[in-house]
Amino acid sequence: MSEDSRAKDPVNDEMRQGPVRSEMRRDTMEDMAGEASGLDRRRFLQVMSGGITVFFTVGLPGGSAMLTGDGKPRYQSRYPSDFNAYLRVGEHNRVTLLTGKIEMGQGAATALPLILAEEMNVSVDSVDIILGDTDLCPWDMGTFGSLTIRMFGPALRRASAEARAVLMELAAEELGLPADRLIVDDGVVMDIRDAERSVSYGALARGRRIERHLEGEPELKPPATYTVCGEPRKRREAREKVTGEAKYAGDIRPEGMLHASLLRPPAHGARLLELDTSAASRVEGAQVIQERDLVAVLHEKPDLAARALELVEARWEEPSGGPTHETIFRHLDAEAPNPEVYIETGSLEQGRRQARHVVESTFYNHYVAHAPMEPHAAVAQVEGDRATVWASTQAPFGVQRDVARTLDLPRENVRVITPWVGGGFGGKTGGGQVAEAARLARLAGRPVQVAWTRKEEFFYDTYRPAALVKFNAGVDAGNRIVFWDYDNFFAGTRSSEVKYDVPHVRVLSRAGWREDHPAHPFAVGAWRGPASNTNVFAMESQVDILAEAAGMDPLEFRLHNLGDQRMRRVLQTAANAFGHAFEKGPSGKGYGLALTDYHGTYVAAAAEVAVDADDGSIQVKRVVVAQDMGEIVNPAGARLQVEGCVTMGLGYTLAEALRFQGGKILDENFGTYTLPRLSWTPAIEVVLVQNPEVPAKGCGEPAITVMGAVLANAVCDASGARLYTLPMTPERVRGALRE
Repeated sequence: MSEDSRAKDPVNDEMRQGPVRSEMRRDTMEDMAGEASGLDRRRFLQVMSGGITVFFTVGLPGGSAMLTGDGKPRYQSRYPSDFNAYLRVGEHNRVTLLTGKIEMGQGAATALPLILAEEMNVSVDSVDIILGDTDLCPWDMGTFGSLTIRMFGPALRRASAEARAVLMELAAEELGLPADRLIVDDGVVMDIRDAERSVSYGALARGRRIERHLEGEPELKPPATYTVCGEPRKRREAREKVTGEAKYAGDIRPEGMLHASLLRPPAHGARLLELDTSAASRVEGAQVIQERDLVAVLHEKPDLAARALELVEARWEEPSGGPTHETIFRHLDAEAPNPEVYIETGSLEQGRRQARHVVESTFYNHYVAHAPMEPHAAVAQVEGDRATVWASTQAPFGVQRDVARTLDLPRENVRVITPWVGGGFGGKTGGGQVAEAARLARLAGRPVQVAWTRKEEFFYDTYRPAALVKFNAGVDAGNRIVFWDYDNFFAGTRSSEVKYDVPHVRVLSRAGWREDHPAHPFAVGAWRGPASNTNVFAMESQVDILAEAAGMDPLEFRLHNLGDQRMRRVLQTAANAFGHAFEKGPSGKGYGLALTDYHGTYVAAAAEVAVDADDGSIQVKRVVVAQDMGEIVNPAGARLQVEGCVTMGLGYTLAEALRFQGGKILDENFGTYTLPRLSWTPAIEVVLVQNPEVPAKGCGEPAITVMGAVLANAVCDASGARLYTLPMTPERVRGALRE
């Protein structure tokens, strides 16, 4: 559609200004989806006036409970029968998709419109999207866990199919024709015998508000007939981001806004003893606020707020002792709770008796920071009994709840708007900065922005937990894995299910990544592929060790013990694309393999590395990833996600580890905390294994989970040195070579 024709739809134009810029409001969402949801219909019609509003009750298959990687029903999905997916059909034939999901680089803003366009038979270019606006979008639990396409996609697809069917009914009435005489193309419904007899979706609106339901389930298109989904599409916001036009939370500037600099403790657990803010108060234009634990300096200019904060004199009592990054694993081993049994089949004793070779190993992973390029930021504006918040968050409805509690407001009186988010990786599911901004805005009587510095970002991060795994396994005379005894400390159980055909298995878990266990000196949480990075590193490293003990090459050994035909296909695809024969290790060639099943996405990776025996450095030359994620909505976006996983995975595998002493964080910026560099990036080859009959699975996390193991296995094959601790720094490589 041309710019001229787009300009003729003022209501949709308002909704098109970036992801979350409409000023339309509503009074309540309490009936949208159980506890968290719902505009009453009368109010929704007021809000969405001027076009056709189609209501849906869309169920997801498989019930409402979503199992976590720990095997426990953590979330009750609110997408099933009482979930309303909202579609707005504008007067000028543009369709606006409303979703509680957000866009932080994973491609949701591009992929979701493809699903809608496919089922509604409209042009992708005619679909606008609003993401993460709690006043306009249906409730959503948050954007994490590679769930956007896997969980929200089916609801959106059914809703879009129902929209098409309802609009066809309306068109039949408008044209005076039976429905079976009509077809729809690019949002225009026409007589199959006379194309001149037609009406567009937009023309059907005519200023009316229409609410209509189908009697039964909508008819979905079979994947074989898709013309939109499955075709590669470029990111729709790419130009906006590359040119700097994209707005993030830190770019929002309501009239009269003040910037906040907050007093922070020197260590986790520190206690404020004395405070003198008098010098800061004398800075022209500065406003000092102190309320209980909140001490901040506000100013119209951020640099002056920061300078005034430096004048605040504070004396703290810091906690003494506690673990350090050098003693953390002994500490966690000593403080771990009793294990819970996650999986238990067969008899370990019987398996041990059958084993010819037994391997006992312990694997370690350090704390890892999220380190997004965009630090946490929020702008809050409080006007009477209403609040509006622009937040860098993965969970806008969670932020809405938290702000309502912080300000003691009804939840429907809080609107959260989510601009583009500059990376989250699980670290922006909370919103500490949002509560701070909301409190300060109420106290100051003006909009307030809280934008964390890089030092604050490191200090208040919820790190991937340090963890260790104690692992016993054995193979019999036929080179079959006969027992698998796995004891996981603090990582969580996701991806710890055995992928191979093993008769005697026990998997134990002692706390997980969700739990801020007292053993941790600071908060921990989800980090892209939570638990899986640790578990796949341990499991697939151990499989290579077993292969060596059995005298087999790592590919042959895996296929020998792998009955899952889908996984065999993915593994063989990766090996074929790699194009080099694997040999019994260590071969000196530097080849590695690893595989996993991450929430139904099957991944296998092969890598080639070189190890410098003198300085211990690792050069990753090439990584090949084969991935079967079922139906693929946007192949171009999927490839980008896999490439991003490989690149980010280099960090936790080769360099990233938080340094700390007790509650004091020693890494405050990228001068000491090393992220992957462009020069580290290997040749990356992605093979998307076609499997359209399997419903779409996640793509944003699976490939990162194999990186630790595939590179550790390649390093061992190159040098003979087995690394049991991540990251594999040059110092650790040199130590392993000496041993």
